[in-house]
Amino acid sequence: MKRALLIITVITAAIMELIDTSIVNVALSHMSGNLGATLEDCSWVITAYAIANVIIIPMTSYLAAALGRRNYYIGSVVIFTLFSLLCGQATNIWTLVIFRFIQGLGGGALLSVSQVIVFEQFPKDKQHAASALFGIGVFIGPTIGPTLGGYITEYFSWPWIFYINVPIGILVAFICAALLEEPAQRPPRGTIDRIGILLLAVGVSALQIVLERGETDDWFEAGYIIWLSALAVLGITLFIWWELRIQYPVVNLRVLKSRNLSIAAVLTFISGVGMFSSVFLTPVFAQRLLQFSPLQTGMLLLPGACLAVLGLIISAKLLQRGISPLVLIVVGMLLFIGFNWQMAALTLDATASDISVSLIWRGVGLALLTVPLTTLAVSSLPPADIGQGAALNNMMRQLGGSFGIALVNTYLAKRNALHRMNLVSDLDIHNPLVTQRISAYSRYFTGKGATSSAAQQKALALLDRTVVRQTNLLSFNDAYLLVGLIFLLALPVLLMVSRKKSAATVVLLDH
Repeated sequence: MKRALLIITVITAAIMELIDTSIVNVALSHMSGNLGATLEDCSWVITAYAIANVIIIPMTSYLAAALGRRNYYIGSVVIFTLFSLLCGQATNIWTLVIFRFIQGLGGGALLSVSQVIVFEQFPKDKQHAASALFGIGVFIGPTIGPTLGGYITEYFSWPWIFYINVPIGILVAFICAALLEEPAQRPPRGTIDRIGILLLAVGVSALQIVLERGETDDWFEAGYIIWLSALAVLGITLFIWWELRIQYPVVNLRVLKSRNLSIAAVLTFISGVGMFSSVFLTPVFAQRLLQFSPLQTGMLLLPGACLAVLGLIISAKLLQRGISPLVLIVVGMLLFIGFNWQMAALTLDATASDISVSLIWRGVGLALLTVPLTTLAVSSLPPADIGQGAALNNMMRQLGGSFGIALVNTYLAKRNALHRMNLVSDLDIHNPLVTQRISAYSRYFTGKGATSSAAQQKALALLDRTVVRQTNLLSFNDAYLLVGLIFLLALPVLLMVSRKKSAATVVLLDH
């Protein structure tokens, strides 16, 4: 009973942290009005949390060793909960951004350390079940974040997006204080790697800002994006060099000598691109083009999310029966490619059922990817390196998500401009079809009582809105195809996976 309660508790903490990566997205306009800030300034509430996550996640194994895993985990829950409360009480935008950043620092441990704790609760022959249970949190969190945020904002107010974490966080902290124990073996702490921490913070925060803000400020047309890009390259390069030359690095990059971990990290990055970009694209597609409400949009995601949970359980069972992880990964990637292909074929007449069916392919595909990739990442690592491997793998998912959203945002803008130019070039006044369309619109407005001149103006405006909707549709179709193509191009990476079985797959419990 105690074991089951602990597992549920730490998975709940992980879901809470992942929900917060996307729950704010739909509340920015409300924050803007309440705090007297621009939408651009409010978007830093999202960016600050993402930066903090990407900085802290790869450091979680080091901090758990230095502070004691039990102390670090419970302390992180307390920080996350306290600053969730302070975020809700913020009275100006920059105070909120600072509180949000610290909340993200606390939230980092709720992902990677939770994963290791879940693995430890299962016997050697049921590690795939541990991957499936943790995978539920990884999948559900980002998927339901926008829906939950929209519901809370619509029926309550935006501070409750943060207040909802407080009772859950308090409960998690008390249960973990009662049930969570320190692991029997702790890795040596060594000296504090201050230089590594500084280089990691500078490099990945600069990279994250570039990914989050690049499209908004037209990428390299903005001077600060150029400087931050250079700083990201320099910081990350020096960080890698430094971490490989010292005895006790803050992030043990030597674990990437494991071919399976390196390949899993690449594929987890790709899965992050697909997971987060689809969560970004689909709600915008449904609401902007099909005029669905936030609640209707949330319901679109529900069938796929439910079947994804079933897919996670089935994939764990199949792995336990000896099915190769590579088979499940290939099937999962093909299903996700199919989802993007279907979404790329949708029109403005698409129904809710059309999108829900496509999202089922997405959900099951990502579910079949999650457990095998989690297993593959740690399959060839010794027990002492499991925590570091899990942290690096989780960081790659978060980075993949940021990269995916930045990529599709930029691609949408570029394709939108191209499609508009092509469509407008066909609107020739000498084209009989164009003339007939304008005449039909004009007659409609004249019948509603408009003068001939006003009817003509309204007809042209309506034609322009039609062009805008069609342009957006074609751009979204292209974006889905792009993400599907990325998954297709990633398939050959699986040929590099080592098929040798390692004892590390069955000693996770000793970590």
